[in-house]
Amino acid sequence: MLSPLPSAKAMVPFVSVENMMRLVHRLGVETVLAELADAIEADFRRWESFDKTPRIASHSRDGVIELMPTSDGNIYSFKYVNGHPLNVVEGRQTVTAFGLLADVTSGYPVLLTEMTLLTALRTAATSAMAARHLAPREARTLTLIGNGAQAEFQALAMKAVCGIETVRLYDIDPRATEKVAANLAGFGLRCVPCASTQEAVEGAQIITTCTADKQFATILTDNMIGAGVHINAIGGDCPGKTELHPDILLRSDIFVEYAPQTRIEGEIQQMPADFPVTELWQVLAGTAPGRRRPEQITLFDGVGFAIEDFSALRYVRDRLAGTGLYQELDLIADPDDPRDLFGMLQRAKP
Repeated sequence: MLSPLPSAKAMVPFVSVENMMRLVHRLGVETVLAELADAIEADFRRWESFDKTPRIASHSRDGVIELMPTSDGNIYSFKYVNGHPLNVVEGRQTVTAFGLLADVTSGYPVLLTEMTLLTALRTAATSAMAARHLAPREARTLTLIGNGAQAEFQALAMKAVCGIETVRLYDIDPRATEKVAANLAGFGLRCVPCASTQEAVEGAQIITTCTADKQFATILTDNMIGAGVHINAIGGDCPGKTELHPDILLRSDIFVEYAPQTRIEGEIQQMPADFPVTELWQVLAGTAPGRRRPEQITLFDGVGFAIEDFSALRYVRDRLAGTGLYQELDLIADPDDPRDLFGMLQRAKP
């Protein structure tokens, strides 16, 4: 059930970017990441309750605009999100988003919120939730290849959920690595800047790739991947965008969110349509194995799925109660007589 938020008739709570930042600081970023991981896992465990469809994408030369809808029969949600890698050249975010929750019974929206920050938080929380079940239990070292906007969130989520202590950093732009190391100072993580991908993966039990270029890239090659590691591949998230050499996929047990979407957008777009994968919810439900042996290479081919946004939106609504960190928007027409919408229009007549 949705938590109650005080609202006048037909007014919709709205969480701005400023209020989202205030909410995260009030709760603590690591607390939010850990609680989001738990919320997402809880919804994945009831996977079969949800409507599921690959996201609705409009691709262009420069990027993509997507809608990501789902419903559990009681609550409906959607997210609007873009991905435009070249935006950074003009000082813009490569990813922006907003989202909405609605009551299925009435169809009325009950929450509208920014989701640029929230998407970064839920993406990192999903990575850590997957690693909790797939990575070696003794994992204490994380490699982050690609030190852009998602990097700090990934590092802190892995710390909060999996107990990571050391982060090895590499980016083709050294300034990005310096940015991550500076931002993570004071969070209790040891940051190790590296001069190459090969150096960065040395000694790591979890390797996260989160680069932004929209192209078939080879960020990791087969010779870089030793036995027993967990790979968290989250940068390949649209058609024509990958990060791993196909030989790595052949050696790995691959776990995905929703196979019909990941076959279009994930690393496995490089493989035949019947290439075997396991949906992560099956591991959580106990119907499929996750990590079974020390030498196993596990790969989470994460592209983001609507149920994660559903979980994040519901989490924010629950955490908003009593904070006052939202505005009320006059978003829904509210005629005195539901049949007299034109009469309501006349209220504003000069």
